[in-house]
Amino acid sequence: MPVLRVIPMPADANPSGDVFGGWIMAQVDLAGSVPAQGRANGRVATVAVTSFVFKEPVFVGDLLSFYAHIVKTGRTSITVAVEVYAERIRLNAEVVKVTEATLVYVATDHQRRPRPLPDLRAG
Repeated sequence: MPVLRVIPMPADANPSGDVFGGWIMAQVDLAGSVPAQGRANGRVATVAVTSFVFKEPVFVGDLLSFYAHIVKTGRTSITVAVEVYAERIRLNAEVVKVTEATLVYVATDHQRRPRPLPDLRAG
C-alpha cells in the first residue's frame, strides 16, 4: 500500500508542465516520515537525504504513489527508502518509476532533541 498518493497541479510545475523537483522532494519527505513516525512512536526530524534519483519526469495530472519502508534503525535514527511511481493517466495508464530516495530521520522529544527509539519488545 502506498503511504501517500497525490496528483501534481499546474502550480507545482514549470510552464512546460514538468513538475518541479523540489515539490517532489517535499512529497518524498512527507512519505518517508510516515513509517519513521510510526517506528519512533512520535515526532521525527529529517536529518539527511543520503540519495535522491529522478529517473523519469513527472507531469501535471500524473497520479503519484509513494511507497516507503524502513531499511535501518539506530539508537535514535531511522533510515527510510522511498519509491515513487507515476500513473500517466493521459498515456493509457502507463505506470513508471519516477523517483527513488533514501532519507534519515531522528526521533525527537518535545524540546526537539534526539531521543532513543522505543524498544520494540516493550508492550
